[in-house]
Amino acid sequence: MATIESLLDSADLPDSPTPRLDAELLLAAALGKPRSYLRTWPERELEDEQLARFQASLQRRRQGEPVAYILGHQGFWSLDLEVAPHTLIPRPDTELLVETALELLPAMPLSVLDLGTGTGAIALALASERPAWQVTGVDRVADAVALAERNRLRLQLDNASFLHSHWFSALAGQRFALILSNPPYIRADDQHLAQGDVRFEPSSALVAGSDGLDDIRAIIQAAPAHLLPGGWLLLEHGFDQAEAVCALLAAGGFAEVHSRRDLAGHERISLGRLDRE
Repeated sequence: MATIESLLDSADLPDSPTPRLDAELLLAAALGKPRSYLRTWPERELEDEQLARFQASLQRRRQGEPVAYILGHQGFWSLDLEVAPHTLIPRPDTELLVETALELLPAMPLSVLDLGTGTGAIALALASERPAWQVTGVDRVADAVALAERNRLRLQLDNASFLHSHWFSALAGQRFALILSNPPYIRADDQHLAQGDVRFEPSSALVAGSDGLDDIRAIIQAAPAHLLPGGWLLLEHGFDQAEAVCALLAAGGFAEVHSRRDLAGHERISLGRLDRE
């Protein structure tokens, strides 16, 4: 008898760090119900079609596919976003970029740029919190731009827009009060690329040269031409890259350079301010 309770108790996901949570998310999706439904009706039996959907999703997860790709959506900030295999899955660590941006700049009309926007997570979170801001997100992957635009339309955030651009290539002459990015920052030989969810994510959104800093260097070099005087540049990076990124920011002419820690205590983002002169 395939009840909710028996299926959750027997779900076998040995390689997942969160097997119970994964099973609950997949089962709730198969039922078309919220997770709370599973606890309210543990003795409910699944229909054959629902059971088949759950078992198919479970098998995909056993093969290592991320739950977010199986479900087609992922929560970020206060938003529920469509995701797809041509974009990174938004992660809680990246919310530190959003928190810092909201802290640094006032809730008044100004322009913000999100480089490598992917699903549009950062840009849309900022647009949702600051209606007066005009937030632009760019990505070099056309499918990612289309996905971000679908998320924008569904969330009805008219103060955000998305462009196809490799970093600043489509932004000639444009300047912003704030530029922020979660760029690729993993070394090409990093062993973690062969483990866990990242095996299924696009390598172009993860890997940045032999030391993981190629894209960060490019952004820091080009950003001053696209920042207003006194504007901020915020960059997410690896847990062990803060010193190197801060050195690059200082060498690039930025002031007030410092790093901020994520919830795990890692120096997750570094930032600097363009000289006002």
